[in-house]
Amino acid sequence: MTSNQKIGLFFGSFNPIHMGHLIIANIMAENTDLTKVWFVVSPQNPFKPSKGLLHEFDRYDLVKAAIADNYKLEVSDVEFHLPKPSYTIDTLTVLSEKHPSKTFKVIIGEDNLTSFEKWKNHDQILDNYGLYVYPRPHVTNSDLKRHPNVKIVKAPLLDISATYIRQCIKDNKSVRYLVPESVEQILRLRNFYQ
Repeated sequence: MTSNQKIGLFFGSFNPIHMGHLIIANIMAENTDLTKVWFVVSPQNPFKPSKGLLHEFDRYDLVKAAIADNYKLEVSDVEFHLPKPSYTIDTLTVLSEKHPSKTFKVIIGEDNLTSFEKWKNHDQILDNYGLYVYPRPHVTNSDLKRHPNVKIVKAPLLDISATYIRQCIKDNKSVRYLVPESVEQILRLRNFYQ
């Protein structure tokens, strides 16, 4: 094990995980100085229960299936064990204590950069961890782009939406190429989003 691995944390509900997520994660893992990318599956927010949200263990299984063949991608259930709602800074603190030899970076879309200053302890996240930002369509420019701990990573503009995928499944339409085959099989087998 090399000491001080750089791990990119990709937070999301992944409801379900789709090709857009995987393309971004893989670009981060392969085309930057990150050693690995961890998908951090967020549990259901008890204050915002959503009918269309699969149970966190099911979403975890889908991510696991999606990344099974890529050793640079991993899935984490760290937030399942934290007080809810879980804030990014708290998750980072827990992970840093658990893995002192690793450096953590937060992967976010450019659309989140504009509201980033509303995040809990956002300055701590910036100063102690840093952001790896991928481009998103139709975003307003942010001054944070010039921050020394913000790294803008070139990636294709992807606008695949989980909402669209869930609707397709509900309408019995194909989601081929929108999600990995392994994910599609589980969705069908377990009748998710039906």
